[in-house]
Amino acid sequence: MRKLIVKVIFTLTVLFTSYSAHAQSDRQFKAEFLNRINSTRQKGCNCGARYMPPAPPITWNNDLEDAAAEHAKDMAKRNYFDQISKDGRSMGDWILNAGYTYKGFKSYAIGENIASGQESIGEVMDGWFKSEGHCLNLMNPDFREVGAAMYKNYWVQDFGGRESFSAEQQKLIKSGKYRLVQKKIAGHDN
Repeated sequence: MRKLIVKVIFTLTVLFTSYSAHAQSDRQFKAEFLNRINSTRQKGCNCGARYMPPAPPITWNNDLEDAAAEHAKDMAKRNYFDQISKDGRSMGDWILNAGYTYKGFKSYAIGENIASGQESIGEVMDGWFKSEGHCLNLMNPDFREVGAAMYKNYWVQDFGGRESFSAEQQKLIKSGKYRLVQKKIAGHDN
């Protein structure tokens, strides 16, 4: 019995240590991405020939991280490198399917950066900041949230920005004095 208790305690210790190491590396991954993005957003930068002024800090969003992870895994599994998957899914599909929705928000904006072959966050971020289109996503003030993932050297970074209705606007909507008109997002029904 004593041997069994020692074995169970050892197994639980190993599992907890493994989980703690993974959680720590996950926190470090997110923190490094956010630090690199926000330090540049704070200063402003040139995206190609276009100067982008300072932008508000961006925060991490787990739904966007999940969308990025699914896209990265799909590219690795199906051996392609594109923002449109081999079965026709787009950035909007990945993001909406991960739960980052637009319903109930005043505004909604999404974007995506992809890369392949880089071996570190520093390397992929340097490349994205040197590429005009990727840099414009990173500096876009409409994007307030980000999630990123790397799987087998496929990197995906998904951006989002949602603005809630003010308390006054919510009252007007509930009273019927303010009418919502929904626009179709490409490829999606409202």
